[in-house]
Parts: sequence; C-alpha cells; structure tokens
Amino acid sequence: MRTLFKSALFMLFMLPMSFFAQNTVSGNVSESATGLPVPGANVIVKGTSNGTTTDFDGNYTIENVSEGDILVFSFLGFATREISYEQQSTIDVVLEEDQATLEEVVLIGYGATTEQDATGSVKKISAGEFNQGAVVSPEQLIAGKSAGVRITPGGGAPGEGSEIRIRGGSSLSANNSPLIVVDGVPLDQRGVQGVRNQLNSINPNEIEDFVVLKDAAATSIYGSRASNGVILITTKKGKKNSDLSLTYDLKASVGNIVDKVDVLSADQFRNLIEETPGTDASLLGDANTDWQDQIYQTSVGAIHNFTATQGFDNFYYRVNFNNTSQTGVVKTDTYERNALNLALNLDLLDNHLKLGLTSKGILDENRFADDGAIGAAIAFDPTQPVYEPDNNFGGYFEFKTSPRQEMVQATRNPLALLEQKNGRGLTRRNITNLNAEYKFHFLPELKFNMNAGFDYAENEGYNKRPRYSAANNQDIPFEEIYSGFNRNTLLDFYFNYKNEVEAIDTDVDLTAGHSYQEFYIENRRQQTISNEVSVFPTVIDRNALESYFARASFDIADKYLISASIRRDGSSRFGGDNKWSNFPSASVGWKVHNENFLRGSNVLSKLKLRAGYGVTGNQEIGSNYGYLGIYTPSIARASYQFGNQFYSTLRPEEFDENLKWEELQTYNAGIDFGFFNNRLSGNVDAYYRQTRDLLAEVPVPAGANLSDLLVTNVGETVSRGIEIGLSGVLAQSEDFNWDLNYNITFQDLEITRLSLGDNPNFFIPQGGISGGVGNNIQIWKEGYDPSTFFVFRQVYDNNGNPIEGAYVDVNGDNEITEADKQPYKKASPDYFMGLTNTMSYKNFDFSFTFRGSFGNYMYNNTQSSNGFVAAGTNTPQDYYANMNANVLETNFEKSQYFSDYYIQAADFVKLDNISIGYLIPGEKVDFRASLTATNVLTITDYEGLDPEISNGIDNNFYPRARTFVLGLNLKF
Repeated sequence: MRTLFKSALFMLFMLPMSFFAQNTVSGNVSESATGLPVPGANVIVKGTSNGTTTDFDGNYTIENVSEGDILVFSFLGFATREISYEQQSTIDVVLEEDQATLEEVVLIGYGATTEQDATGSVKKISAGEFNQGAVVSPEQLIAGKSAGVRITPGGGAPGEGSEIRIRGGSSLSANNSPLIVVDGVPLDQRGVQGVRNQLNSINPNEIEDFVVLKDAAATSIYGSRASNGVILITTKKGKKNSDLSLTYDLKASVGNIVDKVDVLSADQFRNLIEETPGTDASLLGDANTDWQDQIYQTSVGAIHNFTATQGFDNFYYRVNFNNTSQTGVVKTDTYERNALNLALNLDLLDNHLKLGLTSKGILDENRFADDGAIGAAIAFDPTQPVYEPDNNFGGYFEFKTSPRQEMVQATRNPLALLEQKNGRGLTRRNITNLNAEYKFHFLPELKFNMNAGFDYAENEGYNKRPRYSAANNQDIPFEEIYSGFNRNTLLDFYFNYKNEVEAIDTDVDLTAGHSYQEFYIENRRQQTISNEVSVFPTVIDRNALESYFARASFDIADKYLISASIRRDGSSRFGGDNKWSNFPSASVGWKVHNENFLRGSNVLSKLKLRAGYGVTGNQEIGSNYGYLGIYTPSIARASYQFGNQFYSTLRPEEFDENLKWEELQTYNAGIDFGFFNNRLSGNVDAYYRQTRDLLAEVPVPAGANLSDLLVTNVGETVSRGIEIGLSGVLAQSEDFNWDLNYNITFQDLEITRLSLGDNPNFFIPQGGISGGVGNNIQIWKEGYDPSTFFVFRQVYDNNGNPIEGAYVDVNGDNEITEADKQPYKKASPDYFMGLTNTMSYKNFDFSFTFRGSFGNYMYNNTQSSNGFVAAGTNTPQDYYANMNANVLETNFEKSQYFSDYYIQAADFVKLDNISIGYLIPGEKVDFRASLTATNVLTITDYEGLDPEISNGIDNNFYPRARTFVLGLNLKF
C-alpha cells in the first residue's frame, strides 16, 4: 500500500510537467508519385484519440504532442508512415503507394494474379465484406455482393442450400451451377448424398475469401466444367511468427416465419360449404384449427467456433472446431454439424519448399421433417380437431371410413405427418488437400506445384413410420434404410515461371500442367413394408476427367496485358471422337492510368480496359453412361417366375452414342476505373455468350430409341448482359469510416434453336405444377427464355374480375384449345442488384445489405391448386379440403390452372441483414458483441408467401424465417 501511495504522489507531481511539455506540430502530406497534396489524410498520435486530417491542400496542424510521441500518417491506398516527434515544429510527409493494396493477389485457377493485372472478369469478396448472422451455408455470405452472381436461398429448412447462378446459367437439362473449388479441390457438381447442401461441409467462419470467375477468359483453364462460372473458396490459414491466439465465437439465434399462406378460416370454410349446392355440412367438424400454426414453431440455433492459431519461423498452423445446431420453423426438422478444420504450413529449404495441408472433417446429422406437411396444412379441413383420443391412428384425427380404416385418398393430418415420421441421416465427410510448392534453387523464377486431394463422404439413414400412421395407407409399419458413399480424388501438378525480361520491359507469367480427377458414387436402399423386404439394386456411378492445361500472360511496360490459355479435357462420359476436346481463351488489357498523359492526374487514379474471348464446356449430363447401351436390373419384387425359380429382369436404357459436352463461346469487354485515389471505384462488364450442342432431355419418335425421352445434344441458347459494380469510401478517419458498395446486373437469355429439325413451333413442356396429372406451366421454345410460362390469356369483366373459363381466342377458330396457349412472362429477372453499407465509429460497427430483383414473375400455384370451390368440395372420398382465400376474390368453381391470372409480378427489394457490433479491446482479451437480424424486410406486390423462389413456381414452399442473432466473440 505504501508503494502504491508513493507512486500516486509521483504521478501527480509529474502530471503538470507533462502539460508544459506538449507542443503543436504542422506540416504537409503529399504523394510520392506526383508530389500532389493528399487531402483527407489521417494524422494521429499513436495509441491515443488525439488526431486530425489534412485539408484540401494537404496541410495539417495537430496540438498536444509530447516529445517521444509517434505520429501516424495514413490514407487509403498508401503505405502508413510513423514518425517520432523530437521537438520538430514542422513535419512534412511523403506517402508511398501501398503496393499491397494496389496489387492485391487474386486466385485465377492454377495460379494467381493481381487485381490490376487481371484481364478476365474476376471478383474477389473478402471476409470483411461477408453478410453477417448465423450463417450455416457458405454461399449466403456473398449474396448480393457481386454483379452477375445471383444467389437464391432455398427454403427455410435448417442447413438448406441456395441456388447459385453466374450470368444466369447457360444450359437446359445439364447442371447450371458453377464449379466450386475449395482450397484447390474441385467438388463434385452433382453434390453429396444425404446432405441438404454439400457446401455445408465448409465452415463459413473459416473462409478467408471467395473469388468468382465469370467470363471464359477467367474460367477456361477449367475447361469442360466451367460454362457456368467458377467459385474459388480459400479457407483461413495461420500466420508466420505469430503468438498463440485463442478465439471463441458464439452466434445464438431465434427465428419465426414471416407470413403464412392465406387460406380460409374455419368460419369462412363453414360458410362456403354451407352455401355451396350439393354439399353435406355434416362432414364438417366443430373445431377451429389453424393447421399452419400447428406445424410451425420458433426455430432456435447456436453456432460455436473454437480456434487456435500460432506461427513460428518455418511452421504455422490453425485449428478450428465448429458445432452448429439448428431447428427448423417446421416441427421435427433439425440440423447439426460438428467439424474439425485443420491448416498446417511448413516452409523448408530456406523457403524454397512450401508444404501445406488443409483438412476438414465433418459430421453432418439431420432429422428430416416431412415437407408434405406444409401442403397438407394448407389443404386440411380447418373445422376438424388436431387430436382424436383412443383412435387407431396414434391419437391424431384422420379422415376414415371405419374406426380402423383411414380414407386412403384423403389429406393426412399435417401434425401427424411430422410427428409420426422418424427420418434421420448421418454423413461423415472429409475434404483434404496436400499442396507442395518448390521454387528451384538453380532457377528461383520457376516453381513446381502439386495438389493431391480427396473428398470422401459416407452416409447412412432411415425413414420410419409406425404401424398406426395413416400415412402408410395400410395397417402395417414402413421402414426405409439407405446408405452409400461418394469418393472424389484429385492429383494435379503444374509448373509456373515468372520473370521480368528487362530487355523488352515485360513481365512474363507461364503455366503448364496436368490434372486427373475421378468421381465415384455408390448407394444402396431397401424397404420393409410389413415383413416383406425389398432390396433395390446397388447403384454405382463413376466417371473420370484427365486434363492438360497451359496459360501465358505478359505485362508489357506495366501498361499492356496479354493472356491466353488452353485446356484439353478427356472425359469418360463421352465416347469415340467426342471423348477429347479443347477449350481455348485469349484476353487483353490496357492499364491506361499508367500512360504518361494520366500519371499526373489527381482525379483519375485507375483506368483499365479489358476484352476477352474463350470457349468452355459443360459435361454435367446426369447419367455417366448416356453414350452407352446399358441394362438396368429389376428390383427384387419385380422378378420373373420360370418354374419354381424367380429371376431378375434386365431393362435396356436409352442412349445416344454421339453424345458430347456442351460448348459455350463467350465474348467479354470490361472497364475498371477509380477516382480520387480509388475512393470511388468500379467496373463495368458487357458479355455475349452462345451455347451450342445443348444437352437437353427431348422427346423422340416412338421406336426411335428405347424411351420416348432422350438426353442428347440439341439446339442453342444466346445470353447477353451488362454488369456494373461501384464502391465508394464515403468517409475515412481514425474514428469514423463509411463504405458503400452497389452492383446491378442486366441479363437476357433466349433459346435460339431447340428441335432436331426445322419446326419453328416445336416446344417442350417444362415446370411441373400441383393440380391435375402431369401438368406443366412452362415451356422451352425458340425465341424465349427457358423459364417462360405457357398459359391462356384470361378475360376480365368490366370490374376487373376474371371470368371463369373465359380466355382469349388467339387463333380465331371460335373455340378455346391448346392452340390458344401463349408464351407469357418469365421467372428469371430482367435485372437484379445488391447494396451493402458498412460504417464504423470508434469501436462501434454497423452494416446492412439490400438485394433486389426486377422483371421476374411467379406462378402462384398455391392459389391455382386450391383457389376454387371444387378443390375443397369435389374430393374423391367423403371429406372436404380447405381452399386458398383467393377463391373469395375469383369465385372460381372449377380449376383454371393455365390462366395467366396466376402469373404474378414477383419484383422485390429485400433487407437481407442488418448488424451492429461493439468491440471492447483489452490487454489480454478482446471482447466483441453483435446483434444481427436476417430476412428483415421484403417489399413486394407478390400475393404469395415469398417472391424469391428459384424456378418461378410457388408450391409447397418451406417458409424462410426472420432470424435474430446474438453474437459474442472472445479473443485471447
């Protein structure tokens, strides 16, 4: 205590002396390249809040500076300088351009470049730009962040994935999803068995950045799999010479549905039944049940991340354990993930040899709800009770013909569908990649790089219903057991040579390599109904891809860029002369800002022009053996008896021996620009794409093949688009920073050729709907977008009400037939946008993201399938079904499935997420708390549950929750 008292007295004595020692410093801040002043530069006494900014002429004055203080001078795009104050009255500072900022490294596939040297359409999205919240599926981190990239969330099931489209996709029947490459390992584009979303195996907390490759100049190095773009995901690594750091991060969430499908209440339903001639009101019950309330619940979740990282001179590591648990807003729906992420890096031979290992071990567990309960809740009679004690169906009310016999064709009790189903799945997965990079001692400009990776997943699961479940439609138990595994192995290597050839003032970057990847899928399934076991044949799916690739890039005088690449792919999915194909690309760029006439500009800080052409492919055709005549064995219960023996049969499958991959040719032109030292920057890209030899499932004449439908190469599509991205640093200081990013994409896609012949009226129905048997609401037809609807044109009365059964007689033959259906509107948007705002004040941070989509339409199948009187009264057995409340507006008596009345504008603007956080720094522990809301607000005129459904058909949609997330982060 005495020592403390003396120390306090000493500090009190010294305090006034320190006041006398404080001084004022003035000076000017300029940039080295031009000597021009830097307005708005930050000047601060290190470790304090004492600071100022330079004026328009770069001048500053800062007071209360003591000898020994460190003055910190900083500005975006320039290297920070620190100068010790030693009684100078004037300190002039020259800032150098920050090469780390100007030359941020961007992966481009089998190598890297810098942002200013990229000639293709490439977008890097770093961790600081990610969407916030309790993110389970990684792709949700970048929704709305890049022009040309549209990420449509799936339903609201826990762990549900999203549809990713880069430049709208290019195919019809083939896969339209981009190729995903995780730490150098390309994932199987078909996904993994047993999981809701194969990207869930990548912990969002551990992602360093995404790089989106959009045009063929950027993607063609991936050849036959790159028509729909490429997304490169890089996970976090440790850092050299860093102290041990321990981090715990928690995100706890609660969520509820935003809206329900508008159906008749119990009273409205009773009134309608009683007023409808020929109905029997005695079939109604006495209850008032909101069946949607019965199946929905408040979802809860928690995401825990424990991370340790440390680095030494030649070894550094990062270890992360993640536990994610989440319940769905539909009862009985749950998701849990336990994952261990490991990143090890070792530098040997005086840093000439670099070894890196990344490994992700995942345990993915699901309890799958019966999604059919959503549709059942919309259709079930609201006058009936939820429970009926002492019955034969587990205590749940069911429509029945006798005490022990359910009505086989009736709607099932929605809650019983959920609570009497036990459907569980377990997937164990590991994604590992070993990377070795060797820089040759005798020629350090030459590097050898090798990747050896694998992605292995095995799954098992079951679906069970007890004997008394009415969903079995018979008084016997039901059990389905399934298992299988996916194996994806990779070995690729390449040489890379980088050097500056001073004689011609050119930087040279050359790459050449080889890749081999094999995919293997096996699955098994059996069903037990009562005591009879049906074992289905084991399905084996296997294909391989062997590739050779090369790329050459030249930067001449730091002004002119030339790049070219070629990949030669051989695929086991095709035969004969179609097995191998070449995928070339070429692109150029001009860094105009490095020309002498712009070097001195204090306004235009970046201007680069780009142009490119390339060819890519698509081989994701479903079956791996579409070019071979193969036979499929029958299941055990479909055998043929010969004498006393039963023999399995073999069924020949359809095939096209000339099958080959799609080919996409892309032209791209772009401009990158920046003003005021890139405080305002952006890019504009325009593209034209033509897909030839489309892979599509088309009808063929009877007897022409072994099926009436065949996957073959047929037709062409053409797509065009303009992409604009803008970024602004609206404020930058020591205490307050404000960034705004905006992107907008205009796109158009049409089928320019479809049939194998020359019939211009040929079309293929698509887009199955609920209602009737085998009905489709969309078409593929020349001259139209593939998501175009195909409907009758509704006739309305003088009051604007639809007239039942009255449609426009398009062909004038005085009758309404199929010939009067017309292509009308489309599900894909004309343009979409994203807006992200990020602000920080001292230790507070605030951000939000808006997304918008315009020109897209939705077929409201919830209205068309249940929005007419006969849907509820003309049932196959003695029961009634509920109706969509839209029936009160239309007064339709019968179904009008193909009326364009149900094609509704689905433009929307969504406030995707909004987040606020506060950081409390400490000597030993940093603590940060945050609060985030997701799916906050939707502005739309669409009458259905959600205007954002990927295929444009609103039916049995699993609603997305509005979620609130509390985040806590501790860093030791």
